[in-house]
Amino acid sequence: MAAKDTYDAVIIGGGHNGLVAAAYLARAGRSVLVLERLDRTGGAAVSTRPFPGVDARLSRYSYLVSLLPQKIVRDLGLRFRVRRRSVSSYTPAERGGRATGLLVHSGDRERTRAAFARLTGSDREFAAWEDFYGRTARLAERVFPTLTEPLPTREALRERIADEQAWQALFEQPLGRVVEETFRDDLVRGVVLTDALIGTFADAHDASLRQNRCFLYHVIGGGTGDWDVPVGGMGALTDALADAARAAGAEIVTGHEATGIATDGTRAEVTYRGPDREGTVAAAQVLVNASPRTLAELLGDEPPAPRAEGAQLKVNMLLRRLPRLRDRDVDPREAFAGTFHIAEGYEQLATAYRQAAAGEAPAAPPSEIYCHSLTDPSILGPELVEQGYQTLTLFGLHTPAGLFERDHDAVREDLLKSTLAQLDACLDEPVADCLATDADGRPCIEAKTPLDLERDLGLPRGNIFHRDLAFPYATGETGRWGVETGHANVLLCGAGAVRGGGVSGIPGHNAAMAALGE
Repeated sequence: MAAKDTYDAVIIGGGHNGLVAAAYLARAGRSVLVLERLDRTGGAAVSTRPFPGVDARLSRYSYLVSLLPQKIVRDLGLRFRVRRRSVSSYTPAERGGRATGLLVHSGDRERTRAAFARLTGSDREFAAWEDFYGRTARLAERVFPTLTEPLPTREALRERIADEQAWQALFEQPLGRVVEETFRDDLVRGVVLTDALIGTFADAHDASLRQNRCFLYHVIGGGTGDWDVPVGGMGALTDALADAARAAGAEIVTGHEATGIATDGTRAEVTYRGPDREGTVAAAQVLVNASPRTLAELLGDEPPAPRAEGAQLKVNMLLRRLPRLRDRDVDPREAFAGTFHIAEGYEQLATAYRQAAAGEAPAAPPSEIYCHSLTDPSILGPELVEQGYQTLTLFGLHTPAGLFERDHDAVREDLLKSTLAQLDACLDEPVADCLATDADGRPCIEAKTPLDLERDLGLPRGNIFHRDLAFPYATGETGRWGVETGHANVLLCGAGAVRGGGVSGIPGHNAAMAALGE
């Protein structure tokens, strides 16, 4: 229950972006109330123990950090850190009847070059890889700092990038075109394309360029494109943010759901429902850390269209040990230390998309796996670490929400089986043989569909970005910061803002700057 009847700012939603906004506003001297529907803060960026009796704290939903600016960490004095993964990715393959694969190291150029040569038989693809990602790295250095500034115009961003070839490749034409022009090997093409499909249901040649926008946000994070590991799990970040917000004077109330917003543009009233009663609180400004669709529902406005679907299957596992690989030239500890690509060749991705777009579950579901505990064993209890236990997080692609509507649990189970079968095809033993068991003797594995995410977290149709991502420049529909709405004192501070999506805190920062008149 709120301590007061009136605040300078009420923030609806205690996910990481709402907590960032709360901390900035409270540090600026504003009175701030955060209303969170769930019994905890953090939204999708949380650590939980999903398996009874097992001391493993998993990043249950979101699991890696790439877009969080160090500026936010410094400004808010967050006690939070990340670690860089030693391996960028491993992609298993079969060539000439032999199990092989592509291991891309984060800091060892020579080993990466040798891996490309082993897979493709020449240095041609490696040279193309270095040139392509050299361009994206230079683009990242120029674009990432703009994300916490007022929105640039399209032309201003184009001038800042100062690389017309990169601009054309990412902003003007479907990504599939540049991928096919740059790379010849199907597997290499697929590895590149996957960053365009995380949480985004699209074909490589989609004319909407939604795949381009997704790819852009995946390669500009931190100004480097690195995807880092949150030490202590994703919950360590949101706990640090909640601590920073409270230390600055913000009031955080969990278990209270906002049910409506009434505003005349200068003052607003937020109605909410708690465990025991309903209430109303007044505010000069309201910041909404929820989807644009939820915002419209709270205001009583017409919801935005179209309704973009989430398209991912999230699977969490705890293993007694890592499985052996068919590719004996690669140590499993290296293969799983980065992003492990499964059934993500270029043509495999295209086939899976066509099948899912036709309303059928992909016959060979593409996915990628990462072992958090290899980089940060602190998420496991000491006994599990000593015994060699490891976590696995799987993120499946091209599984849109509509696939699960007819018989949710049965489709989820079938897709989980077929997804694990694709993983097993890369292994020298079934992953099921390596699964740990919980206190009740059940395998330590859980799967979350888009509809599960909608139920658990309020994500519309399970869309982890709340809606299609937008290019990071101003258009006729955006305000100065990309967080403005049709009401002067109501701001959007969630993933659905321009420059939203991912674990970044950027929409929270930008909404706070807009609220403060920066």
